[in-house]
Parts: sequence; C-alpha cells; structure tokens
Amino acid sequence: MIDNNKYMTPTQIVAELDKYIIGQKDAKRNVAIALRNRWRRMNTPAEIQGEIVQNNILMIGATGVGKTEIARRLAKIADAPFTKVEASKFTEVGYVGRDVESMVRDLVDHSINLVKTRKKEEVKEKATQIVEDIILDALIPPIRSNTSISTTGSSPTVEGEIPTNDAELNEKTREKFRDKIRNGELDDRKIEIQVKQPANPGIGMIGGGMMDDVSMMNIQEMINGMMPKKPKKRKVTIGEAKKILLEDESAKLVDMDEVKEEAIAKAQNAGIIFIDEVDKIASASKKGGGPDVSREGVQRDLLPIVEGSTVNTKYGIINTDHILFIAAGAFHIAKPSDLIPELQGRFPIRVELENLTKEDFFRILKEPKNALTKQYEALFVAEEVSLEFNEEALEEIAEIAFRINSEVENIGARRLHTVMSHLLNDFLFEVPDQISPNAKIMITKEMVRERLTGLVEDKDLSQFIL
Repeated sequence: MIDNNKYMTPTQIVAELDKYIIGQKDAKRNVAIALRNRWRRMNTPAEIQGEIVQNNILMIGATGVGKTEIARRLAKIADAPFTKVEASKFTEVGYVGRDVESMVRDLVDHSINLVKTRKKEEVKEKATQIVEDIILDALIPPIRSNTSISTTGSSPTVEGEIPTNDAELNEKTREKFRDKIRNGELDDRKIEIQVKQPANPGIGMIGGGMMDDVSMMNIQEMINGMMPKKPKKRKVTIGEAKKILLEDESAKLVDMDEVKEEAIAKAQNAGIIFIDEVDKIASASKKGGGPDVSREGVQRDLLPIVEGSTVNTKYGIINTDHILFIAAGAFHIAKPSDLIPELQGRFPIRVELENLTKEDFFRILKEPKNALTKQYEALFVAEEVSLEFNEEALEEIAEIAFRINSEVENIGARRLHTVMSHLLNDFLFEVPDQISPNAKIMITKEMVRERLTGLVEDKDLSQFIL
C-alpha cells in the first residue's frame, strides 16, 4: 500500500519539486493533485474506491523544459514504481517491435525491484549475522563437543571429549575476530567461500516468433528452476565475501511470493507510466495513408491499457485501472486533437509547459539541489580541486545558452550541458596532471566569454546539438 511519503499535501509536493525543477507551476500543481488523489482514493469507502477514475495527464511542451524530470521526481517523492517509455518505439500488434503491454511489464519489474530492495533492507541485520558466522567458520572453525561412548572392555570410557576451557577460548577468539570483521580490519585477507550458480546459465529459448514474451520468460524461469544449482568455490577477500554472501543470504531470507504479491499491488495502486513523444504517434493529417495508419494502430493498442485492462506478466496478472499515465510531447507538427478521440478522452488533464527564459537558465544553474554547477563542483572535489562560479559568470552562461537556443534550435535546459561541457572540458582534462590537488579554479565572466566565443559564433553548431 502507500507509505507515509504519499501523505504529503499538494503544497508539500510542489515544494519538493521546486527543489529540483525551475518554473512550470501549472504542471507541478496538476501532478501534485494527481499524486494526492491516489492517497485520497485509498482512504475512501470500499464500495466507491474502485469506481474512482484516474485522471491521467498530458504535458505539452518543447524538449528540455522539464516534462520528464517532473514525472521522475514525482515517482521518487511517492516511492512509487516508475517507468518511462517512448511512444515512437511501439509498433502495432502483428508487427516486429515492442508491443504496448511491455510498458506495464516494465513497471512491474521496477515494482518487484523496489519491494525486494526494501525487504532485503529489513532482513539485513539478520543476514549480516549469518554472513559473519560463515566467514568466522572459514577463519576459525568452531569447536563443538563431540562426545561418544566406547563400550569396549569391562568399563565404558569417554572418547573425543573437548575440554571446556578450549571451547570457551575458541568462542572468545571468534568474538574478537567478529569485531575485526565488522570493523573492516580483515577486509584484505583472502578466504575461500562457496557460492551457488545455475548449472547451465547459458541455456536459452528459441521462440522463432511462435510465443509471446511472457510465455518465453515463464518457460525460461521454469527450466532454470529445474536445473540444480551447483556450489562453486571462490577465493576472494573478506571485503568481497561480505558483499557476495550478504546478497545471497538476504535473498534466502526474503519471501519472493510475498514480494510478488506486494509488488503487483504497489504497481496497480501507485505505479506511474510516463509515455514520452506521444505526439510522434499522432496523425498530423487526416488522409489516412502511409505511416498514419500504423500510428493510429499504436494508439488503438494503447487505448485499452490506459482505459483499464488486465495484463499478464511473469509475476502475475496486473490491472491497469489505477495506474497513473503521464503522456508528453512537443506537438510541433501534430496537435493533441490529432490523437484519436478515445485516447484524448483518457488524458483529461492537459498542461502546457512554458519555454525557458534566460532568467530560468540562471536559476537552473544556481538553485536546484542537483544543479549542473554543483555536479561539476563535485567532480572536481573528487580530484581535491575547488571549482567556483561567480554570479556574473552564471549570468553569462545563461545568456549564451539562451542565445544559442534562440538562433539555432531550442533544446531547452539541455543546452546548458553543451555550454558547460565546452567551458570546463579543458580543466577536466588537465586535472590532476597539470592542475595539482588543492588548486582553486574560479570561473569568471571574462573566462566564460573567452572560452565560449567560438561556440556562439558558430551558427552551424552541428557537433554540439544534443
């Protein structure tokens, strides 16, 4: 079900989105309402809960204005299964290519990973204890009292009895080494461990187009399950052994049937599917010929998924009634009205995102928690070099990026990546060979102009277009 993160109010959700995305107030408000509505639906009376229809969202805006980032951040806020697909990659049923149901299977896969990761975290403490015992057994085998009675002769004698002092000393030594293992003092020492692997991991299925993906996956999984897993000895450091064994032991402690059940419910009630480039499957003309027929076919295949249907996955059947679908497209050539009417009706909330201004670019460089400037500063810190930008430099970078977008092709905030890369690549190449650790690099307005003059003057810019 939905945990405490989903209880954020729309205002709190927008505030969280503001930490990463500049502008686009209307889009943020609408996705915040959609997310809160999921919690509201889950808290309505059971008799009406299933009847509440999901209000899907259609985002309209040029590339690089934040459509994908809004959807991705929304999923992180909600701790919800999320998958992004491109509508242009799908083909109509009967043609070679991806079918639209694969987006739902991708969502379930992500949901399984989310739930499994959380379950492993819950059993981590117990799994760590088991791993420590395995490593200790390899380093200092435990002494166990193995008493046997011999009846040979006139009176019985005890054989194999371990003195109590030795057993106690052994246990104390093991506990000392357990502390060393926990503190990482023995991480470089090598030991031999046993890991299980499939008897024949290279086995494959030849479908030849006769079977669907789900059937092939199920048969492959069944065959792999039937094949015995042979233990294999590996000599690794204790540091590596801890990671390998923790993964294995955690997996053993997690109930996969429980994971599947919870993941399916999570995907159904909290899943978000972001369909990008939906304008590419809209028919710009109504003549009904050529590729337009195929595009309309993809739309008609997409319709039942968005409307609400059941999809078979390798983990079980999932209902798409309450999955949130967010579609997005630039709609430069086609218009939203060029989509088939039925599909238009399944995206009742339409938001038009605004083009980014020079001021937006400046704020994007400075304010978000994951701002590009902060990312580059972190890269230089890894080399023990300090990188700083003064205000005028940031204004100049924003000005240049905005001007190139205006004169060549508007690719939104992605243009900042091009400009920043051109500005800093020489420094990145020179560190640490020519720029030593503890150095400080200050980016000024004059430096920006000097290094980016050629970029601004080159009106072709073909090598810089992303």
